[in-house]
Amino acid sequence: MRQVVRPAGDGSSARIRLSNAYGTSPVRVTGATIAYAGQGASVRPESVRRLTFGHAVSADIPAHGTLTSDPARLNVRAFQPLVVTLYFAGTTGPATFHAQAYATSYRAQGDHLADASASAFTQTTHSWYYLSGVDVAGGTRKGDAVVAFGDSITDGFGSTSDANGRYPDELAERLAATGRPRPVLNAGIGGNLLLNDSAWYGDRSSARFRRDVLDQPGVGTVVVLEGINDIGFSESDTPTFKPAPVVSADELIAGYRRLIRDAHAKGIKVVGATLLPFKNSDHWGEHAASVSNAVNRWIRTSGEYDAVVDLDRALAAPGDPDMLNPAFDSGDHLHPNDLGYTTMARLIADRL
Repeated sequence: MRQVVRPAGDGSSARIRLSNAYGTSPVRVTGATIAYAGQGASVRPESVRRLTFGHAVSADIPAHGTLTSDPARLNVRAFQPLVVTLYFAGTTGPATFHAQAYATSYRAQGDHLADASASAFTQTTHSWYYLSGVDVAGGTRKGDAVVAFGDSITDGFGSTSDANGRYPDELAERLAATGRPRPVLNAGIGGNLLLNDSAWYGDRSSARFRRDVLDQPGVGTVVVLEGINDIGFSESDTPTFKPAPVVSADELIAGYRRLIRDAHAKGIKVVGATLLPFKNSDHWGEHAASVSNAVNRWIRTSGEYDAVVDLDRALAAPGDPDMLNPAFDSGDHLHPNDLGYTTMARLIADRL
């Protein structure tokens, strides 16, 4: 499995983190490499580094657990794509994966860890498997990392595949372009809920906040954009949204307060983002509209966040504050397009 990632920071070494969080038995990683990306599934041959795990080339990812490689010496530049290649000689069983990567990943039969060529990688997917992070170290210290924490809007749904048009990518680029470079970590999961777990969309935000924000190295700020699924799932008949408890604004506000409290306890600044307009989407309904308005009013006026970015008003359609501006709409009236994500990045950058 060959997967393309793009770090947002510089360094002289890199290591990978693998997750088997949803696996019920260990997964054997026969081998792994990291390299500079070429075209498609190819890599630059001079850059291929074999990764080890406790100085061994093979290791098990424990059931429900994680595995981190040893650092490999590799000069990494911000926004330079890297390719992580994983080889599994045996059966893995159902994979822990990130469903919507908005980037092409590649598969081949057999051991092609060190291949520079793309010729063996004849199968493609748009998910990331087992790979949960790439840590870059040894660079000149810059700003503290920013975690973009949220659901499919943070994940990048509606953006152009292989274009790095998600708002966290755009945010990292904008910070660098304005002389304030900071690594930006994308902790968005499509379908994520603030208050409830989902068999389809994973752990609720409050359950994964420590793993995805508090325990990440070097984090100074988290941007919270969550809650639209808690509000909207109950308005839809989509089977994957069920069960979908009807939640109140007070329940969501209590959830936000828990995140703020936990972040502040670690000295992390919290930027609150208002929920985007979503009229005419499959999340829209009378109750959803009422709760969204109440939640956004609290985000704007409570003073409990360290800073607030009002995406709701900035991305609303002229003449209809409940509707996403058609210029920013990917087509489902819920998720922004590339221009919408660029606009979000600019607005958020101004609040950091």
